Amino acid sequence: MIARVNSYGLAGLDGYAVEVQVDTLGFNERVATVGLPDAAVRESHNRVRSALANLGAARALAAGTINLSPADRKKEGPVYDLPIAIGTLAANGMLNNANLADMLFLGELSLDGRLSPVGGVLPMLIAAQREYAKNNKKLNVVIPPGNAEEASFVGGITVYAPETLRELVNWLKGETKVKPVPPSDWDAVQAEKPHRLNMSAIRGQAAAKRALEVAAAGGHNVLMLGSPGSGKTLLARALPSILPDLTFDEAMEVTQVHSVAGVLGPDGFITDRPYRSPHHTVSSAALCGGGIRAKPGEVSLAHNGVLFLDELPEFQRDALEAMRQPLEDGWVQVSRAQASYRYPARFMLVAAMNPCPCGYYGADETAKPCRCGRNKISNYLGRISGPLLDRFDMQIEIHGVPLRSLEGYSNEEPSESVRERVNAARLRQLKRYAGLGIYCNDQLDTKGVETHCQTDQASRDLLARSDGRTLALTPRAYHRILKVARTIADLQGAETITPDAVAEAMQYRALDRQYW
Repeated sequence: MIARVNSYGLAGLDGYAVEVQVDTLGFNERVATVGLPDAAVRESHNRVRSALANLGAARALAAGTINLSPADRKKEGPVYDLPIAIGTLAANGMLNNANLADMLFLGELSLDGRLSPVGGVLPMLIAAQREYAKNNKKLNVVIPPGNAEEASFVGGITVYAPETLRELVNWLKGETKVKPVPPSDWDAVQAEKPHRLNMSAIRGQAAAKRALEVAAAGGHNVLMLGSPGSGKTLLARALPSILPDLTFDEAMEVTQVHSVAGVLGPDGFITDRPYRSPHHTVSSAALCGGGIRAKPGEVSLAHNGVLFLDELPEFQRDALEAMRQPLEDGWVQVSRAQASYRYPARFMLVAAMNPCPCGYYGADETAKPCRCGRNKISNYLGRISGPLLDRFDMQIEIHGVPLRSLEGYSNEEPSESVRERVNAARLRQLKRYAGLGIYCNDQLDTKGVETHCQTDQASRDLLARSDGRTLALTPRAYHRILKVARTIADLQGAETITPDAVAEAMQYRALDRQYW
């Protein structure tokens, strides 16, 4: 007897239907798994056999054939343990095949029959919901309890999350009941924010804080340059506390990437913007994605959030240059011999670096004197290529804070106040770009800049006077200045870009002319 069970597979972030076919009456003297399975899938029958033994069906998978259709697509991971177990029981007449037709099974089995969570459940269920809705079919999904939180945000499906295989089988036989997982309320979970370093804990640095406020409001890339101990890393760590609230659509995108990468954590759903800070020894594959299974890298895990690179010149040159394409396009293509996957990678790049190897070149007179020669300084700064430098919308020079300002009571503005202004600016952008798939000014392409970043004659005159003399702008830098100016105008609540906004935006593009 042949049993057929519905499941799903994953190619990058795209889910596709997989039919698990189990024949326990075949000619095989052992279990044969076919359909381009990887090692984890080929090992599945061992886990399933042990789980069935603990269920009292030890001989159910003694021999037979398991086919994963379509047979021409690579199947990866332990996600097919549960559908293979259900198919085996149905093939042996222990479950009714007809009851499984409108059900989808995903999950790993432990040896004692417990259902263990697997990666990629959210994008698979999103794809399944679209497919079933297109065919006007009702979708019931059975997944492990560890995946229930992410699945509860997918509308239009009924989710069940039994603890064990025994509990599931008894329910399918009609002997017991399993309650469906209640849908989650986005507004309720979004209100729970993790603790972040508050801007009020940082003394001074008014200019740097203002620049980070602009960056957070528009999603702009920032380069911070300053001597050791001036507060670059501290400012970067406080940046998440002023980032705008994550929208539901953004949260779904971020959670899908983290689900595929298997790094969702105990919460099961991303409710706050991600903040990633890889060490400077990170490889190009780890940064931009890759490995044997072509997993998302740090640039994708930081999607809709912040990627902070401390000590920027210490990163491998090939890793930094590999970021140029995702910085420009908002996605990264990870290609392997079997397939090519595309992952989203729209993130704020925030980088920090010293001006020279010793760190004190260009510092004020209160700091240590620089002991680096001109060639050493030039070689150090040269580790950052011109094309990469050109992709930073904002360049900030961070100066040390005098020790006397660290004493006594501080009346610094808290992150909550700054975040209110940032949220107001982002709300204007969401309304302006409604229906375009754009969440912030930094995501505007060339046509979008021409449409939404119109300037008056005074602003155009100001840009014309600087072009070719003070800033020597490239077309990319010119458009980035306009996008930053658009963000400054949004913070001001202005409909049009003013000369003051353009002047402030131009100020953030002058540092590379001073040092490089």
